Amino acid sequence: MDNQTSHADTIIRNHMLWSMGAGFIPVPIADFFAVSAVQLDMIRQLCKVYNIDFQQTQGKAVITAMTGSSLARMGARVVKLIPGVGSVLGGVTLAVLSGASTYALGEVFKKHFETGGTFLDFDVERLKKFYNEKFEKGKQVAEELRKNQEKTETSADQSDVITQLQQLAKLKEDGILTEEEFLELKKKIIPSMV
Repeated sequence: MDNQTSHADTIIRNHMLWSMGAGFIPVPIADFFAVSAVQLDMIRQLCKVYNIDFQQTQGKAVITAMTGSSLARMGARVVKLIPGVGSVLGGVTLAVLSGASTYALGEVFKKHFETGGTFLDFDVERLKKFYNEKFEKGKQVAEELRKNQEKTETSADQSDVITQLQQLAKLKEDGILTEEEFLELKKKIIPSMV
């Protein structure tokens, strides 16, 4: 893999994560605009990597044409409106779909630019099938990223608990805390791990 492709892959992955974060915005229209803004920024950065003149108006048009027909995204927004479960379930679903859409869009532009394409010869209809294929793969990639993020957060929480317990033990050892104070504070820290 050459440096240009590697750089493009990093840009796509980072913007995918940002899109997934925007998918958790609890206001249905706000999340759409936030994801679109992230995608437009991704295209701008990919243009720099491939030395292509970025054209914002055409970038917006391509985003709309490629991603606008995704009825699944609209369905996830509707789920968000259901009180309680809808905001969490819909947010997770929309986060994955937003990430998948960003992944697919990035892959389309990467392929187009790597084969010598520019904004002037970007054919949405020709690239739509490739976008749909990459969207399906993007759902898997986004779900893996989401799961890895949850594991990282859990590991960080557990690491924080261990650090707090070590600090408490040191305070007890130094005679700053009594045995009773140590046990009381320990009870407050350990339930947060569960």
